[in-house]
Amino acid sequence: MTTYQEVRRQVENLTPDEQLQLLEDLAAILRHRMIAKPKRNIMELEGLGKETWQGLDAQEYVDQERASWNG
Repeated sequence: MTTYQEVRRQVENLTPDEQLQLLEDLAAILRHRMIAKPKRNIMELEGLGKETWQGLDAQEYVDQERASWNG
């Protein structure tokens, strides 16, 4: 397992140009990781699956479900 100290020693052996390139690459990696993912809104689910319930009476469905609870 590579430790921070080992990596740092390896970096010190790089040329200044290589060190700068490494810094740029690391900064790009960090920027990519830190980009905030957009938050989701529960309202995006509105209407999803509505075709499943089309033509069903809501109260009748609830009544049937409740009746099934008692076996």
